[in-house]
Amino acid sequence: MGLDLVLYRLVRAGSGRRRPAYVTAQVVADPHDVLLGLIERARGGGRTPLLDRVDPLGELVVAAERVPQLLAELRCLGEIAETPAEAEQVRRLTGLVRRCLRDREVQLRFEGD
Repeated sequence: MGLDLVLYRLVRAGSGRRRPAYVTAQVVADPHDVLLGLIERARGGGRTPLLDRVDPLGELVVAAERVPQLLAELRCLGEIAETPAEAEQVRRLTGLVRRCLRDREVQLRFEGD
């Protein structure tokens, strides 16, 4: 299993397209369930309501206006990180999420298996 954070970039559609199209721009993979373990430990404490909605078998799209909240919740995960692998995963996720603050033509999705 794994819970990946995927950054998608908006592709400008022609005038005939009704829905926006996105392409994968960057992925922070979680093949060893490091992120999932952190989220499970933080879940239900009231400090990570957005991350509490992550489904390890589904997908959660994070809207652009929720990116600051996601950054705050990642800081909470950083506080409970116990291993170097957990701290590194939070650092990688934070770097990816910060890109969304500067670029509004991207979308973040947590994608489970």
